[in-house]
Amino acid sequence: MRLSRYFLPTLKENPAEAQIVSHRLMLRAGMVRQSAAGIYSWLPMGYKVLRNIEQVVREEMDAAGSQEVLMPTIQPAELWQESGRYDDYGKEMLRITDRHDRSLLYGPTHEEVVTDIFRNAVKSYRDLPINLYQIHWKFRDEVRPRFGVMRGREFFMKDNYSFDIDAAGAVRSYNKMFVAYLRCFARLGLTPIPMRADTGAIGGDLSHEFIVLADTGESAVYCDKSWFKTNPLDLDVDFESDLQPIVDEWTTLYAATDEMHDAADCPVAADQLYEGRGIEVGHIFYFGTKYSTAMGATVTDSSGADVPVEMGSHGIGVSRLVGAIIEASHDESGIIWPESIAPFKVGLINLRAGDDACDAACDKLYADLQKAGVEIIYDDRDERAGVKFANMDLIGVPWQLAVGPRGLKNGVVELKRRGSDGDKEELSIESAIARLS
Repeated sequence: MRLSRYFLPTLKENPAEAQIVSHRLMLRAGMVRQSAAGIYSWLPMGYKVLRNIEQVVREEMDAAGSQEVLMPTIQPAELWQESGRYDDYGKEMLRITDRHDRSLLYGPTHEEVVTDIFRNAVKSYRDLPINLYQIHWKFRDEVRPRFGVMRGREFFMKDNYSFDIDAAGAVRSYNKMFVAYLRCFARLGLTPIPMRADTGAIGGDLSHEFIVLADTGESAVYCDKSWFKTNPLDLDVDFESDLQPIVDEWTTLYAATDEMHDAADCPVAADQLYEGRGIEVGHIFYFGTKYSTAMGATVTDSSGADVPVEMGSHGIGVSRLVGAIIEASHDESGIIWPESIAPFKVGLINLRAGDDACDAACDKLYADLQKAGVEIIYDDRDERAGVKFANMDLIGVPWQLAVGPRGLKNGVVELKRRGSDGDKEELSIESAIARLS
């Protein structure tokens, strides 16, 4: 994509309404614009990052055996009345009526809808286990939306729901999600820390929230430093095997939020204690028969008896992850994207647009890298070099490839890795293409 043709409305100054780094940088980098309080439009670059994160999440859910569906954003109130949550959920639920005075709501979550789908389609234990997921928009009417996409009212979320014949099967499904989440967040360049958590409005008695480390996070984090020696991407996972030992290993590395730290006095030796801050980006729940009993979601077991299914639900805040990754990976110049979800891999900078040699070299690099399947943003504008470098730093493209007349006279172009303390490398055009391909 040529930057001269790309819709990227960047800002030079920090917006006054932005209180945290990710909100400031997402506005300055032209990723989002606020439509209403806590509701954002995603512009081309922001939407590209959102879709890249969505794809990583999708791949890990598919690998864990979950099947993708798409459920409606607008839900009938009677399903929530049937489950008993309609009045309990509170003012965060946006309640509406249609022209026929039917009570509806904008879904804050989908336990009721998916349970209704299940009970009308599955009748035998032989069809279990089943795990269904979607990546979809949700709405929760936060009393005070703030921090950009980190605490918005409308948000993009992956939510999935497991159905099992017994508690042991439900725990196996829970463990699959536990391990899949470890892998998912690590692929996004984040350090995932699972912590035992309150089940809140979802219900049940087994829950973990996943915290990623960020200096500007809302949650205080205390854990054993040995945690950081464990790499979830090293897990050679067979999701049909017993995953309990992996879950046990991760949950025995002591980790706590500030509330748990106060209650447990954090029993870790002082020289082994890590203290930092983090952001919640995922939450998994096992809540047994809370919804299946209330809504009559039963199957016939091996003895011929009708029994309520055991259920769990598991969420990842996909749009929140965009902000969380920026909070965890930025510097004073702008965003530093991990390659796995960067909007573009390479930022090509023509240091003297209009110079025949520079234009020809850039055109070759642009064409050859595109042919090699490299996503590239080419700054072909008639702007000063300093403006172009600052813009590439702001939007966080992992690699910057600069072409100027002085370098070309020596047969080289300049390559820099974003976030590498300014280290630059000179190499030939052919070598640059080979390196970046």
